[in-house]
Amino acid sequence: VVIGGYRLARDAALKALRAAAIDHSDDEAAFRQDLLNIAMTTLSSKVLSQDKEHFAAIAVDAVMKLRGSTNLDQIQIIKRIGGTLKDSYLDPDGFLLDKKIGVGCPKRMRDCKVMIANSPMDTDKVKIYGSKVKVDSVSKVAEIEAAEKKKMLDKVDKILAHGCNVFINRQLIYNLPEQRFADAGVMSIEHSDFDGTERLALVLDGDIVSTFDTPERVKLGSCELIEEVMIGEDKLVRFSGCPNSQASSIVLRGANTHVVDEAHRSLHDALCVLRCLVKKRFLTPGGGAPEMRLSYELSKWADSLLGMHSYCVRAFAEAMEVVPYTLAENAGLDAIHVVTELRNKHAEGEKAAGINVRKGKVTNILEENVLVPLLVHTSAVSLATECVRLILKIDDIVITR
Repeated sequence: VVIGGYRLARDAALKALRAAAIDHSDDEAAFRQDLLNIAMTTLSSKVLSQDKEHFAAIAVDAVMKLRGSTNLDQIQIIKRIGGTLKDSYLDPDGFLLDKKIGVGCPKRMRDCKVMIANSPMDTDKVKIYGSKVKVDSVSKVAEIEAAEKKKMLDKVDKILAHGCNVFINRQLIYNLPEQRFADAGVMSIEHSDFDGTERLALVLDGDIVSTFDTPERVKLGSCELIEEVMIGEDKLVRFSGCPNSQASSIVLRGANTHVVDEAHRSLHDALCVLRCLVKKRFLTPGGGAPEMRLSYELSKWADSLLGMHSYCVRAFAEAMEVVPYTLAENAGLDAIHVVTELRNKHAEGEKAAGINVRKGKVTNILEENVLVPLLVHTSAVSLATECVRLILKIDDIVITR
């Protein structure tokens, strides 16, 4: 009965949240402003609060570039020490790889056909499983080394047979194959790491290759230009004109490692919140306003119910007030006084009334541009209810030490 009552309260709460949500999805300018307001709300309590307008614009541009996708793997964040936080930027038309081009290889390449590989290019030993090779002279050792070199060079020739002019490998590329690539006019980039390799395959629209015996089955990546660029004191590789224009790179600058790491965490939080709004384009006011609205409406609805369900819905409504109470308490306000005032405001029909932490009182929170995606509230209500229902279904508890 209790579980059923909570289920009724949850459904009513979700319905009330959707009814009160703000929808600007039909107006692109208003929707972009909503994204900026949400990003600034997220960044207000973090290390980026002084430059929240700048970083909110960066986060919104990166998310809008995804064109409705919610895959944040397509947004790469590169951290570089030096400069100030305001020097951070979003690369408008390119993708950055934090690696260097091989020695002797071209530093700039147009109309690129890119092979993305995950194959050992450091050495290619002649493998004789279960056997040992013993030699009686230095010349025999030289013959084995020559055979190993030939095997590696044959591997490079197979790669070149694919018709690529750029070779990017997740693993190391030793001097011998690197020199062969340079002689053939092919740009080589080594040690792109797992994340870099996966992102490049996504950005360049190519396959990750491990064997090179079937060129006809391999899909090479492509882009208009690959060049080496300087950011601060470091060299990076920039890919321009990529087929997957949804991908982007954000360069974070800062005075030291601590500042840059904190900026990275804050920006990632903003991107995650923006993803929620893109996924479900509805907004709700923040500042504890929706929770208090739910508490008021559920309490009112509970009076019309009969039996145990009435008590369950009323308990659910009282639990909703914990959020504004905690918010007021954490802000150093008189929690009882503020929550009572907030409850009265909602009883008078002021649905956008919320706790203004800066002014220390209850105000119209929409006028302060404090907004939260609807998905955040619906997920919180649904998950909290499921957690309570799960606990109530436990018949017995075994204490172990």
